[in-house]
Amino acid sequence: MTLIERSYEVDGVRLTGFLADGSRGAKVPGILVAHEAPGISNHVKSKATMLAERGYLCFVLDMYGRADLSLDEAREQSRILMADAALLRRRARAALEVLAGHSHCDSSKLAAIGFCLGGIVALELARDRAPLRCAVGFHPGFMKPSGSTTATIASKILMMIGDDDPVVPLEDRASFAQEMKNAGADWQLHIFGGVGHSFTNADIGLLGLPGFSYDERADKRAWDIMLALFDEVLK
Repeated sequence: MTLIERSYEVDGVRLTGFLADGSRGAKVPGILVAHEAPGISNHVKSKATMLAERGYLCFVLDMYGRADLSLDEAREQSRILMADAALLRRRARAALEVLAGHSHCDSSKLAAIGFCLGGIVALELARDRAPLRCAVGFHPGFMKPSGSTTATIASKILMMIGDDDPVVPLEDRASFAQEMKNAGADWQLHIFGGVGHSFTNADIGLLGLPGFSYDERADKRAWDIMLALFDEVLK
């Protein structure tokens, strides 16, 4: 399936995402796909394609407005977003509007999924009461962007992490659970034993980061859990 570039602008910054259209011309649910901290990669594009092949309309958002970043440059871009929840929300909301405004999108059936930083983005959209049926995070961190607030959360929340993930200490898991309870959310947290960070990304080992590793079994299990939630809320 060919992915189509789609540019949009936020605060004067040109952002470029990728559309994967599995609608075959019908009105179908729309899935926003948020990238990891290193930026848009073949990993997130392939996940969007997999969903499009199941009949969804998918849009891979761009949180940076820059491509082919070094690891240090990507970390700086991620730091900027984590220091400003309002900026993060504006960029994510703009991408959601691109998706919802597509002629093949059933804008009453929207979801957001994200990987690593993208999981934080999906969760932040739910905190901001964006019109999502559900928000899904694969190996997200649970550190909240500076200035983030939560009142009530209407979207169903699904977060999936590895028990050996160095990015998510036990206290962050507890804080996340308490936040979801306080917000009255319908939430799930799945923890995969013996699994580290970025377990869905088959290329993550190339970075040589301790505690970051692909796990084929956890990747498949997490994907199937997400699809079951989609069957519940989007079909």
